[in-house]
Amino acid sequence: MNPMEYGRFLVLSLGTGTAKSEEKYDAEEAAKWGILGWLTSDHSTPLVDVFTQASADMVDFHISTVFQALNCEENYLRIQDDTLTGTLSSVDVATKENLENLVKVGEELLKKQVSRVNLATGVFEPINKMTNEEALRKLAKLLSREKHLRDAKSAVGN
Repeated sequence: MNPMEYGRFLVLSLGTGTAKSEEKYDAEEAAKWGILGWLTSDHSTPLVDVFTQASADMVDFHISTVFQALNCEENYLRIQDDTLTGTLSSVDVATKENLENLVKVGEELLKKQVSRVNLATGVFEPINKMTNEEALRKLAKLLSREKHLRDAKSAVGN
């Protein structure tokens, strides 16, 4: 297999969700933080959040760029909610209430339109009328079909 045959790959990327960026941290407030403020601030971990988000954004941006440049962007599905607020965006709040609320967020996310990062702005934008749930079902059918083809080839080859 040629390393540039991205058209043969199907990639599903499930995000853990991120805070609504314009509401999570305030620049004026952050400018006053000392070392401890960057490590923990109002039920969050700003430094960890920034590095985690930057890493996830860079991976998504890179993969989106590669798949779009090779004209196979339909083979990459990223599902991510970047509008979380309060404790929903925190990775360390495991209360029953918060976990139940996260389930609701996930159920709502399935109903949202498929979106893709706009390479010019870095913002997720809806790309078609298909919902995330429909896109996942479509991907599952493709994978199932591929599995059946491989099983058939394997049975013939043995």
